[in-house]
Parts: sequence; structure tokens; C-alpha cells
Amino acid sequence: QVQLVESGGGLVRAGGSLTLSCAASGRTFSRYAMGWFRQAPGTEREFVAVHSWSGVNTYYADSVKGRFTISRDNAKNTVYLQMNSLKPEDTAVYYCVADRSYPNFRWREYNYKGQGTQVTVSS
Repeated sequence: QVQLVESGGGLVRAGGSLTLSCAASGRTFSRYAMGWFRQAPGTEREFVAVHSWSGVNTYYADSVKGRFTISRDNAKNTVYLQMNSLKPEDTAVYYCVADRSYPNFRWREYNYKGQGTQVTVSS
């Protein structure tokens, strides 16, 4: 059974940092793009970042460019999201995703999705 399990969420003050991790199991994701979406209360899920399987290319939402960094360790089947200079508007549930297609900015087109981890940024 394929699973994506996120960890690393929590409560942080504005300006602080968090690193999210997503461990994939059930298959090898080295040939899959892996990324992150987020959903704040009362809003649609939005794209945050995606990392190609090759490790060469990445895309970021404009709202997180320069503050968030996505990386992956194919040997560990894990993708990371380093979040710096966090703002209250970054508060959301963050979801890990994986799919063969790349780049892909639409939540519904990802075949594999995690259950999410809560990130709360206080002002």
C-alpha cells in the first residue's frame, strides 16, 4: 500500500522556521515528482512547491518564493519543505503529493496524497 506521511508541523512565531518532511512508502518514488500543497480554513487547497524526480527542477508559488525551499532524498524516499520567515498567512494544513507528471500544479491530478500536517504561525 502506497503511503505518504507528513511530519514536522507545529506552532511557530512569525519570522520563525519549520521543516516539514514527507516519507513515502509502498513503492519507490525516485521517478516521481513530489511536492506540497496547503489549505487554510475556508480556502481552496493551493500549490506550494514541487520538485522534479531528477532533482534539477523546482517550482514555487509566488507567495513562498525566497522563503521556502523544497528538497528530496531519493535514497530515503523523502521530500522536505524548509520554511523560513514564516508569516501568519502561512498557517494551513500542508499536504505532501507525488505523481509521475511534472510540472503539475493541480491538486486533483496528483495520484498520491498525504493526510496533512498542521502548521500554525502566530503573530
